[in-house]
Amino acid sequence: MRAIKQLVHFGWEQALSCLFPVVIFASLAITQVISLPFLPRYDWLLIICLLMQWWMLRAGLETRDELKVITLFHLIGLALELFKVHMGSWSYPEEGYSKVLGVPLYSGFMYASVASYLCQAWRRLKVELIKWPPFWAVVPLAAGIYLNFFTHHFWIDVRFWLAGLVIIVFWKSWVSYKVNGTLYRMPIALSFVLIGFFIWIAENIATFFGAWEYPNQTEAWSLVHLGKVSSWLLLVIVSFLIVASLKLVKGKDAVRATTSQSF
Repeated sequence: MRAIKQLVHFGWEQALSCLFPVVIFASLAITQVISLPFLPRYDWLLIICLLMQWWMLRAGLETRDELKVITLFHLIGLALELFKVHMGSWSYPEEGYSKVLGVPLYSGFMYASVASYLCQAWRRLKVELIKWPPFWAVVPLAAGIYLNFFTHHFWIDVRFWLAGLVIIVFWKSWVSYKVNGTLYRMPIALSFVLIGFFIWIAENIATFFGAWEYPNQTEAWSLVHLGKVSSWLLLVIVSFLIVASLKLVKGKDAVRATTSQSF
């Protein structure tokens, strides 16, 4: 009975943390079925995302520091979108006033929603890092994973070498979290895999509702290739490493501030 209660509580905290992604998916579904007036669909999606972001900050569901992280992810994601669409990896076939070089600006919020989930889950579940590797190992690894999304179009794809490095660097690392006051923990590599897999499921839902199209989906929708899990896995790792690094820096600044006040 206690296990079920803990699972329900964990699910509720996860659901609250996923509020931003849920709104995006709901908006994709609604605008696919109902044609909104005055503006193209992509522009309405951008307006909905902006309003949702404003409301979450105003309602206290996100902090100003979390908004800074989410904005960073929006820019990182938008840069990746611009490059990938230019290279023909996927496309946004519908019209829109808010499209830049073929990429609607709302697309950056899909990456920002991942950061929103990570930030909120971190806070709600009181996440702690155990045996976290040093910055000199984490930062170049995150940069290398992100750059490979660009360079593999011109050079060899080293994603599996990078995945191997992730296993080596984080072999002894764990993440702890609290559910209803009870402490749990899991290997950090396992958390990467789980989040990456669920984002792949979300990607299938998003493409079904026309968020974007892969080349094999132009005639009719089909399941996103399972190989994309590895791409999302690496993107989740980059996201997690950035959030974790910023959280650690923020934590150290808070400790310094407390120490200086005590003197």
